[in-house]
This record gives sequence, structure tokens and C-alpha cells, in this order.
Amino acid sequence: MTALPLALIVLITVVDVLSPAAVHLGPLLIVAPALTASVAGPRATAGVALLALAALTVIGAVRDGLTTINIQSQLSAQVIVSALIVGLRVLRERHERELTRVRSVSEAAQRVLLRPLPERIGPLHLASVYLAAEAEAQVGGDLYAAARTTTGTRLLVGDVRGKGLSSLGDAALLLGAFRAAAHLHTDLPSLAAYLDGSVCWDLAQLAEARRTENRRAETRQAETRQAETRQAESRSAETRRPSAGRSERPQRLPPSERAADEGGESFITAVLLDIPDDTEFVHLIDCGHPPPLLLRPEGVTTLSTRNPAPPLGLGELAPVTYEVQTFPFRPGDRLLIYTDGVIEARDAQHRFYPLTDRVTAWQTERPAVLLNHLRRDLLTHVGHRLDDDAAMVVVERLP
Repeated sequence: MTALPLALIVLITVVDVLSPAAVHLGPLLIVAPALTASVAGPRATAGVALLALAALTVIGAVRDGLTTINIQSQLSAQVIVSALIVGLRVLRERHERELTRVRSVSEAAQRVLLRPLPERIGPLHLASVYLAAEAEAQVGGDLYAAARTTTGTRLLVGDVRGKGLSSLGDAALLLGAFRAAAHLHTDLPSLAAYLDGSVCWDLAQLAEARRTENRRAETRQAETRQAETRQAESRSAETRRPSAGRSERPQRLPPSERAADEGGESFITAVLLDIPDDTEFVHLIDCGHPPPLLLRPEGVTTLSTRNPAPPLGLGELAPVTYEVQTFPFRPGDRLLIYTDGVIEARDAQHRFYPLTDRVTAWQTERPAVLLNHLRRDLLTHVGHRLDDDAAMVVVERLP
């Protein structure tokens, strides 16, 4: 690509010199620096621009002479346009450097927030995949984490209401609470209650902040109405005409204030798992999350719980009793835990992704290979554009 502009300069120069007097191809030389700017930096672009200008000078000297108005106007236009191209390329390179720095910081922050799961933890083999709906993002509203305890391994897979980067705050809150408390609580119900309390507390703080912002917005709205009333009365006294009742018209809040006023409830669906090292079982609490799949050579089983708990963050609405369900989990068995972004992904005909049917074909593969197959198949199903974040975790008990 860097050699193509040079070849164009040589070709245009030779053809122009050999063409009849009525044919002028010299202005086409500006294509060379323009093409260079798309594939190279400012220095290379400036160098090609100088070569193109030199070629145009050679054409003028050979054909009409450098003193004609035609060649002088061509040279002037070539200099001006080349300077603009080089200047724009300098600005573009500056923006690219800034974008690179911002992206590196963003990727580092995302890796800290959603730490990669270890390939081996205790007697378990883990693999995970994350597909963010936001372009250029690596994480969003879905989350997963693993923690070792004195008796086994605990896993958390969750999905924050909403999608994309706007839900990162709630995801960070839950991940931090889980990592801090996973090894402190002896049973899953107390851990689930602690996580629900952490989310509820954060939501209460957010609601208080919204109420404060709403009060400020109402005060600003009242002051605006009073100012308009005074202006209407002043105009009425001057013109002796009654006001059109403008002060009675309700005022619409700006977009930022409407967003604060709308608020809306927030919650996090989650599934908590406790896998002991010395027994072939898995203990599970489902908080409004899609049930995991148990993969065995004889088939795929859905681990549905009898009484799922409400999502985390809604525990203050009603008393919650977290019921633990226990399922056999023998060596060689695999668990597939996923978020609703997987099963609610739709193709062009609005058909949901058939996860249970698709995973059957690859259930004997190693966890990482299984997830690679599912990732490619899911992206193909949706046309490589997800409408929601999607996460999948595979857990295999080793012999």
C-alpha cells in the first residue's frame, strides 16, 4: 500500500508527458498523498506530497514551462491541498494516540473488574466466555466470579438489570461483596442474604441521590415559573393585554433531570453455587436467574429449583427464604451456567437461540473447546451483533 502512491506518481507523470497538449493529468497527482494518508503517518504523507509536487513541476517544465498560468495554478492548488491532507493526518494521528491510551486504561479497568476465572481451582476445571453488547467493551452488566473456601469452591454468575457499560456500577458492587464475603459465611443462604443486603443498601443510596436531585429540579422549575410569571405580568402592564396564561403551563424537565426523576427499579439476577471438595454434589441457590445445565454423556439436564428466590436487590420488598437445592455432580460431569443474553438472543427471524439443543452436539468437548463452539454458533445465530450482554461459564469436576 505504501508503494502504490509512488507507482501512481510515476504512472501519471509518464502518461501526462506523453499525452497530447490538450490532455492534462497533472492534477491527478494529489491522489498519491491522499492515499498515503489512509495507510501511513504524517511524515510519509508529507514525503509523498513533496514527490507529487516535484512530479508536477517536471510535467510543467517538460510540456508548457513553469511560467504559464495553468501550471502555476496547478502548483498552487497542489501545495494547498497537500498541506490540508498532511494537517488532517497529524490531527488523526493525535486522536489515534489518545484513543489508544483511553482504550488501554479501559481494558485494564475491565480486567480488574471482571477477573478471568482460573483454569483450575481445587478439583474443578473452569472456562468462561464474555460477549459484551457495547462495541469495544469487554464487560457490561453480566458477571461471574469464583472463590475458594476451606471446604470447596463457590461460584457466582449474575446479570444486572440493563445492559452495557451503564450497568458496570452494580456489577462491580456485587462482585466486590462476593469476593469479600464468599469465604466468611459458612452456608449459602447467609451468603445470599449478605449479597442481597449489599445490593439493597447501594440501591437505597442511589434512590436518596435521585430524590435529592428531584428536589433540586423542582426548585429550579418553580424558580423558572416565577420568573416567567413576573415577565408575563410586566408585559401585561405595558401592553394592557392579559397574559396568555404562560405561567400556568407545566414545564418539561431537561433530559438529564427527567432521567434522574424516572429512576426505575434495579436488581440483579444471580445463581450461587457451592461445590464441596469431598462430596460429589453441588449446592445451588437461584435468585431469578436462568437455571444451569448439567452435561453428561447420557444427556443434558436442567437444574431447576423448586422455589427460586427473587433477584438480589428486591429482598426489602418481602421476606426472603433462600432454599438450597442439591444435585449430584460426579467426576466427568459439567455444569454450564449462562445469562439470559444467551437464551434470549434472536436471529433475523426473531427465533431464540436453542442453547440446550446446540450444546448437546459438543457436550463431550473440553470446557474451553465447548465454549468456543458455543461462542461462534451464538454470534452466527444473531448475525454477529448482540442486543444484550452474554456470559457463559463451564465447570467440570475432575477425577
